[in-house]
Amino acid sequence: MKKMTSLLLAAAVAGSVFTTSATADASKGQRFYLKKLKICKKDGLKNGAVFAIKHDRKGWTSLKESGKLQEEWMKICPHGVKKIKKMKEKDVKNLYDFVWKYAADGEVPTCG
Repeated sequence: MKKMTSLLLAAAVAGSVFTTSATADASKGQRFYLKKLKICKKDGLKNGAVFAIKHDRKGWTSLKESGKLQEEWMKICPHGVKKIKKMKEKDVKNLYDFVWKYAADGEVPTCG
């Protein structure tokens, strides 16, 4: 019985760690947008939420699976082409997590 309780507790802790890291990626993507893609304001995108709602979650997922994610970001934000081309793989993943989370059919960003 003691082993079973320990095993369940370990599984619960591991599950909470994975959940936390999944939400952390979206926040890193948001930070990337704020630091590197502020120039998108010149393209009429007043903030990252406007950038994210250009597609719904299914649309962002299909772009990622087809390998055309960065290409689409360059279409949405032509002034940010240089920054988007220089993105590291982890930045692409984090920005994808951000746009997926706040997509047109996703969560509504909060001010706090």
